[in-house]
Amino acid sequence: MTTFAQRYGPWAVIAGASEGTGRAFARQIAAQGVACVLIARRGDPLVALAEEIRANHGVEVVTAAIDLATPGALDEILAAVGAREVGLFVSNAGADPNGSRFHDRELATWTGLVQRNVVTVVGCCHHFGGLMRARRRGGLLLVNSAACYGGGSFLATYSASKAFDLCFAEGLWAELRPHGVDVLCLVMSTTDTPALRALLAEKGMPLPPGVASPEAVAEMGLARLPDGPVQNWGAAEDEAGMAPMSAAARRARVLALDQNSKFIFGD
Repeated sequence: MTTFAQRYGPWAVIAGASEGTGRAFARQIAAQGVACVLIARRGDPLVALAEEIRANHGVEVVTAAIDLATPGALDEILAAVGAREVGLFVSNAGADPNGSRFHDRELATWTGLVQRNVVTVVGCCHHFGGLMRARRRGGLLLVNSAACYGGGSFLATYSASKAFDLCFAEGLWAELRPHGVDVLCLVMSTTDTPALRALLAEKGMPLPPGVASPEAVAEMGLARLPDGPVQNWGAAEDEAGMAPMSAAARRARVLALDQNSKFIFGD
């Protein structure tokens, strides 16, 4: 059996690492002996987290303040990573701070959200996933939201971007599993993050009961990464929970589509 560091090291890139689940992922990954490249828009929280991780876990940490919603984000990420061998990419940046109907915000608000949640994610998975496929090991972990399962008022662009991430992760899982690369879409329910608290405070609403902790979400995501392609928070493998179908049913569906696509397009 390989260790976590052997399977997903020597470096991990955590996008959206400054707070909440991203910070929890960084701490738990570093505790497994994997060096970290921490990326987020705000640099100061990254520097503080990096100092904490170095002191507590003795691994190397690199930080890069990058706005993932800009067209040049991928180039900046690759420059920050340099020649380091990345065995794990965690896409964690993806909250919707707007809480707004589609036509009540400027178009740039929504195109920036799509850039961050879709375009930058696709670019990172293409780059890091391609290298992992060549090495025949590694992992891609896309943190998602239950909004991926359907649209609604105040969610038009956000839920659409998250639905893309869900289907994208499932397709990558089918393609990369024969090459030893794990892919997981971790679908969160309401989680106690600073982004959620800020949005609720803006609306004058309290934190709802029963929210998940960032630490528990990160722990589940890393534990279930080898199983892919989907993990729904708070639901067993054979339970639909908040989703239209269970994780096991989605896996079976992806495998069936995979066989059909191979028949049509060739293996």
